[in-house]
Amino acid sequence: MKKDLVTEYDLEVEDFHSIFARSRSLKQFLKEGRPHGTLAGKTLGMIFEKASTRTRLSFEVGMYQLGGRALFLNTKDTQIGRGETVADTARIMSRYMDGIMIRTFAQKTVADLALYADIPVINGLTDLLHPCQILSDLFTIIERRGDYTGLKIAYIGDGNNIANSWINAAVRLPIQLTLACPEGYEPHPELLRKGKREAREGIDLFRDPVEAIEMADVVYTDVWASMGQEEEQEERAQIFKSYQINQELLEHAGKNVIVMHCLPAHRGEEITSEVIDGPHSVVLDQAENRLHVQKAILEILMKGDKSNG
Repeated sequence: MKKDLVTEYDLEVEDFHSIFARSRSLKQFLKEGRPHGTLAGKTLGMIFEKASTRTRLSFEVGMYQLGGRALFLNTKDTQIGRGETVADTARIMSRYMDGIMIRTFAQKTVADLALYADIPVINGLTDLLHPCQILSDLFTIIERRGDYTGLKIAYIGDGNNIANSWINAAVRLPIQLTLACPEGYEPHPELLRKGKREAREGIDLFRDPVEAIEMADVVYTDVWASMGQEEEQEERAQIFKSYQINQELLEHAGKNVIVMHCLPAHRGEEITSEVIDGPHSVVLDQAENRLHVQKAILEILMKGDKSNG
């Protein structure tokens, strides 16, 4: 039976461990120049309704390095953009390809693709969640700190898809999560309620970023206005100005804190150049690890045939 990555809840703890272990091996293979064409002859269809840099580069290059091929499908140039149903698209792509990655707006679009496709479906980003990013971030934390168990992760800023995915991850894994968001800009309420109820190490939401960041092992932020919210940019800049990750705020975190941002960054807004380019930043490592972690995801989901996933 096929397996999809639509939300973090599609993964059990053992799946996280398998992805991280394989990511480590694949990263080493690439560094050593060892061939690892485990997906030779396989094709990934990549559907993009949102613009992309890292998602497209990492999946396309990743498929190439695994010996397969990735096809870029812009919805403006396909029948999806002219009203073809998600169900029909999923069924047809299943006849041609071995996997689907989609970067879109609605979480339901990804869920429906997974429902009707006979091949694995990977959520490359929605307005609700960004599971591939969080998996890459966790792998980066493991590289830097040895483990994520018991670490305090502080997310500061807009309660967007990154914040939502961190909440889901905190339910699955033994991490302590604190968030600081302005009133009216909190994470998805149902996900937050579930997270607070089920996360073993606890999830706390603050208004004051200083409270959230106190002695944190990891400090994370993202843009204040995501794609589709550009018209709110100026208003949000005023509301979020006290949530900027700067050197003064970072002084409240742990001594060996690492600073994370999923990029693209609006320097001087949610984070200063001094911090994002500073000694605590692992932002470029995060971006690179999208490649290695997504290769592991692709391999694990697509290596089998269509009948057994």
